[in-house]
Amino acid sequence: MAGTITQTPMKYTGTTIYGKYYGIYQYDSKTFSIPFGYYEAFQFLGSFISGQDAILFKWAEFSVQASGHTLSTTQVLNEVLRSPVTERDILESKALYRQILKTDGKVRCVWSGDIISRYDIDHIIPFTIWKNNDLWNLLPARTDLNNQKRDKIPSPVLIDNQTELILHYWDLLHQHKQQRFRKELQTALLGYHTTDNWQQPAITQLKHSCDYLITTRGFEAWNGR
Repeated sequence: MAGTITQTPMKYTGTTIYGKYYGIYQYDSKTFSIPFGYYEAFQFLGSFISGQDAILFKWAEFSVQASGHTLSTTQVLNEVLRSPVTERDILESKALYRQILKTDGKVRCVWSGDIISRYDIDHIIPFTIWKNNDLWNLLPARTDLNNQKRDKIPSPVLIDNQTELILHYWDLLHQHKQQRFRKELQTALLGYHTTDNWQQPAITQLKHSCDYLITTRGFEAWNGR
């Protein structure tokens, strides 16, 4: 996949403007860079592909209006995107996580720090926004706080405040399911960053991802209780 991307679209994009290959994407064997102006433009255009102006969102909005607003956009999107595979995966991931938590003794709510005996497994980035059941994206939370959060995005400030607990659970997952956890973290957050000191780069990228969803994509920020 990497070879296809770097040898075709990245190679030819911008040739009509600059008269050379890799005119916009400056690429070498390991990394690439892109001028900031193009980066902002591509982010904006990307919203029409996968954001609020995507076909699925327009269809959802139409369905909500056709139902006389008895349905919500989230309900329609959940039905359109429903998949037996993703539903099975989320159940398997949550069951695995609960099994791992049993070995940790006390369980603390990741968003409040409270010791909890009953808890929900919360998606950091909501499942309705990103169909992602990676272990790093699953954290134990108080049921009432999970209900408050719902489809909101944790603010970078909240992630900063709760970094210690987030890293505690990530380390626990890493101990028990190292191969799966590292592979999922690498794919979703770390990219080419492969050092053993993955904790802080992963937190930094998580904050960047949440900030992008809030400031650029327009999702509602959540600051905890």
